[in-house]
Amino acid sequence: MFKDKAVIGIMPLYDTERDSYWMLPGYMKALEEQGAVTLMLPLTDKAEELEYFLETCDGFLMTGGPDVDPSLYGEEKSSNCKETVPLRDAMDKYILIHAVKKNKAVLGICRGMQMMNAVFGGSLYQDLGTEVPENIGHRMEAPYDRKAHCVKVLADTPLAAVLGAEECPVNSCHHQAVKKLAEPFGIMAQAEDGIIESIYMPEKRFVWGVQWHPEFSYRKSGESRKILGAFLEAAKEDDAK
Repeated sequence: MFKDKAVIGIMPLYDTERDSYWMLPGYMKALEEQGAVTLMLPLTDKAEELEYFLETCDGFLMTGGPDVDPSLYGEEKSSNCKETVPLRDAMDKYILIHAVKKNKAVLGICRGMQMMNAVFGGSLYQDLGTEVPENIGHRMEAPYDRKAHCVKVLADTPLAAVLGAEECPVNSCHHQAVKKLAEPFGIMAQAEDGIIESIYMPEKRFVWGVQWHPEFSYRKSGESRKILGAFLEAAKEDDAK
């Protein structure tokens, strides 16, 4: 049906107090404006349902959201780790593992990048403020469509090729971050304080993570649009299409 368009499955956001799914429009609109067909997945860990989406979708957007449960990377939850949603963790983990196996295009944003690292053997800072007190300040106030700081883009990485730049201005709204990098990943960008800001799997078509938020900045940021465009181009190359 969508021969010339990428169908992107988007991980749902969940409101614990209201027991409801929801979505920030930017996750969908940022992709739709570049020609994608977007689909918010239901919150489930049922393998048969997730397998349907793994076959149907050309790529997956791993959204932001609650903290990643430290049990995923073998740690006890600290007092500074905030709300976790076990069902969301289980769903994201299943999609990540099987999407990578199928060589689907995957883009992780903020928590999505952190999940990538945790699922494939890395660890996280549960709270930057207490574990890296000298950090440059990664949790900005709204509005989120403006620059919070810059990141250094590492040479000879796919991100450098897409952006054509050694530096990238980013927004920033997170209190957790990659600590120990999982072995399958390489680093594409870092902040001035050394915090890892972007990762990728060199052996895969497109498995990228960014710690910042293109869904808020895409209308003002050419860099955000380039990243999303690269994601969609990779998704359209799906072997199954």
